[in-house]
Order: sequence, then C-alpha cells, then structure tokens
Amino acid sequence: MSTAAASTRPGQVLADLLPASTVPRARLRDAALVTGGAALTGLAAQIVLPVPGSPVPVTGQTFAALLVGTALGAGRGFASLALYALVGMAGVPWFAEGTSGASMPSFGYVLGMLLAATVVGALARRGADRSVLRTAGLMVLGSALIYAVGVPYLALSTGMTLTSAVAAGLVPFLIGDALKAALAMGALPLAWRLTRD
Repeated sequence: MSTAAASTRPGQVLADLLPASTVPRARLRDAALVTGGAALTGLAAQIVLPVPGSPVPVTGQTFAALLVGTALGAGRGFASLALYALVGMAGVPWFAEGTSGASMPSFGYVLGMLLAATVVGALARRGADRSVLRTAGLMVLGSALIYAVGVPYLALSTGMTLTSAVAAGLVPFLIGDALKAALAMGALPLAWRLTRD
C-alpha cells in the first residue's frame, strides 16, 4: 500500500494527499497549488474555439476551473480562481482569447467560475468526486453555477435580452460541457483509485 493510500480519509480532496510535514511547508504547498491552479486556468483559457454569433468562445477555461476547485477544495479553489480573476483584471492577458479586464461581456463567466470552484471544492471534500456518477453531477452543478452568473452578466453588458443571452451564451456550449464532464467523470475517480493502489 502506498503512503498516499494510507493517508486517504474522508474529508480530503486530491491536493490534501500531497505531503507537507510542517506548517510552513503546508503553506508553501498551498501557495504553489493556488498559483498553479490560476496558471492552469489561464493557460486553458487560451484553448479557444469561436462561436459564430456569440461574443463568448468555447474555451478550456471552465473545465480547468472546475478541476481546480475539485482537486484543491473550496478554500484553495476560491483563492486560485480569485487570483486568476484579479490578475486578469489587473491587465495580464490570460482570459479567453488573450483578453484582460472586467469590461468584456464574458467576464461574468469568470465570476461564475469563482463561485463554481468554491462549491465543487466543498462537495469534493464530501466525496463527490470519487465515483463516475457523483462526478458527473458535480460537473453539471459547477457548469450550471458558471452559467447562472455568466449569462445574466452577458445580457447586462451587451444589452441582450435574457433569452438572447441564453441562446448566445449557454445553448452553444452544452455539447462541449457534456464532453468536459465526461473527461472529468473518468479522470477524477481514476485519480482517487490510483491513490489507493
């Protein structure tokens, strides 16, 4: 049995399995995880597929944000996505399509990712990422939270009706979200299984 398997217990997320024998090392580990999660989200945001008729492209950003929240837990997930949002607002061009700032129509999705990472992180700490079906539910919930903030923000920032914002900022993304959920459904439970072997 591996050391990671021996230390796995209820109430943990994947990041908790990384060793940190002292408080200073745990803080250093957590800082690295938060920074790494923000960087991963920023890199994934550069994977872009424009959607005709929509100011919002398909990106890897939402998938990364949900994985960051799930793997790091609520606190570190929130901190990671807050760092991502703040650095992007400060001018680093790591939002979708190399943009930055809070004035773009898709910024509401960034705020939604902050909420989603926190919620999926809290649920992952309760074991929601350890089976295929629970992980599917976790990803659906996380995606719904992102849209619950992103779509109204899109409507307000562009002057679209809510119906038009749903058509431009939600409907075109459902197939991609299903594929992202399928990836997570395989990856997260597999990661937990590997820690037990």
